[in-house]
Amino acid sequence: MASSELWQGTSEAIHSQRQWEAARAIFAKHEERAASRARMEPVKRAFDFVFSFCALVAMLPLFALVALAIKLDSPGPVFYLSERIGKRGRVFRCVKFRTMVIDAERRKAEILHMNERDGVLFKVTNDPRVTTLGRLLRKFSVDELPQFWNVLRGEMSVVGPRPPLGAEVREYKLNHLRRLEVTPGITGLWQVQGRQDPSFASYVSLDMTYIDNWSLWLDFNIILRTIKVVFAGTGS
Repeated sequence: MASSELWQGTSEAIHSQRQWEAARAIFAKHEERAASRARMEPVKRAFDFVFSFCALVAMLPLFALVALAIKLDSPGPVFYLSERIGKRGRVFRCVKFRTMVIDAERRKAEILHMNERDGVLFKVTNDPRVTTLGRLLRKFSVDELPQFWNVLRGEMSVVGPRPPLGAEVREYKLNHLRRLEVTPGITGLWQVQGRQDPSFASYVSLDMTYIDNWSLWLDFNIILRTIKVVFAGTGS
C-alpha cells in the first residue's frame, strides 16, 4: 500500500492538525528507514556470505569433534532441525547441534508449568530434557554454530532478530510482526544486551531498536560483543 493511500485512510481517525502532522512524520521516517535497509541489503548479504563461509571452513574440525561427542553422549542424530519463520513469513529449517533427548518435543507438555518466560516465549533453565553434553554446548552457544549454514543459504543473517517458531508467531500482536521485516540472525541485541530481562516485551523492544537503527557498524558491534558473551559462558 502506498504511503499516500495509508495517510488518506488514517486521516479519518486523526482529527487535529498536530496529530496529522505527527502521523505523517512517523510514516515518512519508517519508509525512509525501510528504503535505507533495502539499499544496503546487498552489502549485508555479501558480508553474511563471506563471514559464514569462512566460519564454516574454520570450524570444520570443531564440528567433527562435537558430532562425535554427541553420538557418544546420547542416542539420536547429531543435528536438530527446527522449523522457523524467517523474513516475510518464509518457513525454513534452522540447524542446531542436538542438545536434548530425542523425545524432547513429546515431553515438553510435562514441563510447561516450569516456564520462566512470559508472553509467547518458553524457557526452562534446568530443563530435564537437555543432555549432559547439551548443557556444555549451550553454555558456550556451540549448539548455534551450524546456523552459519542457514546464513550461507540466505535463510538467516549473522545479526538480526532470532527466528521465531510458528507457534510463537500465531500469538503475535500486529506490532510484533515487524520482527519479520528483516532476515533473522544468529545473534542480536537481546543476546548481548537483554539477557538480564527475559520478558517478551524486552525481547521485542530490542529487536525493534535494531530494525530501526540498523547499520553495518551496529552489526560489527554486536558481533564483537557476542564473542565476549560466548567466551564468558553465559548461555543456557
